[in-house]
Amino acid sequence: MPERPLHISLVPMLKDNYAYLLHCYDTGATAIVDPSEAEPALQAGRRMDWRPTHVLDTHHHNDHCGGNLGIKEKTGAKVVGPAYDKDRIPGIDIPVDEESGFTFGAHPARVLFIPGHTKGHIAFYFPDSKALFCGDTLFSYGCGRMFEGTPEMMWNSLLKLRALPDDTQVYCGHEYTEANLRFAVDADPGNDGLWRRQAEVQRIRAEGKPTIPATLGEEKKLNPFLRADQPELKKRFGGEERPNHEIFGALRAAKDKF
Repeated sequence: MPERPLHISLVPMLKDNYAYLLHCYDTGATAIVDPSEAEPALQAGRRMDWRPTHVLDTHHHNDHCGGNLGIKEKTGAKVVGPAYDKDRIPGIDIPVDEESGFTFGAHPARVLFIPGHTKGHIAFYFPDSKALFCGDTLFSYGCGRMFEGTPEMMWNSLLKLRALPDDTQVYCGHEYTEANLRFAVDADPGNDGLWRRQAEVQRIRAEGKPTIPATLGEEKKLNPFLRADQPELKKRFGGEERPNHEIFGALRAAKDKF
């Protein structure tokens, strides 16, 4: 076991994207997770005097891997990404899946296959650091659009994430929390915790601060997309007799039009 958890720094990119700078103190390995651009990632490493050795990609969208080749050119970093979608990951060196897992420095990661947003989407979960990098599958109080998957596929992916420990810190791909809460309180108005959290997030964002990471235990209580199997949401979005993935699909369709 590593002596210290991973260092994790948020790196803002583009309009509302988040990449992450990871550092293993035991080995000196440094990674950038989901870089849409190369230069902000490289600057983050320079500020800490750490040279990136890896890029970790959760999926193929350009706002998550557009910086791969620039980082690789400047540092020689190895690109790690989903084996399920390796043909669409620029510069990929190390394809990974649930069977292979991946060890970053001294830190073993579980690779979770979570399709729905894209067909090959993965997450990296580091148990020893209680850290989940889930790209655009799960957001704080929201979830990603289904560009390439079905409601059943996406719901099963969210269930896989929901099964992780409550103290897991969720590092997602975008600062969407405030907008997600506007929908969440409309979808689940009887959930008092959502109203309290909405006020807190409005204050945090007014101060220019990020709302990420989120805590998975809190998301399990308040995120409607993780709660599509709960009676109050089933009643509002199709009826208790409908399968849970259909309720989830109705929720996501409502969000798309919100």
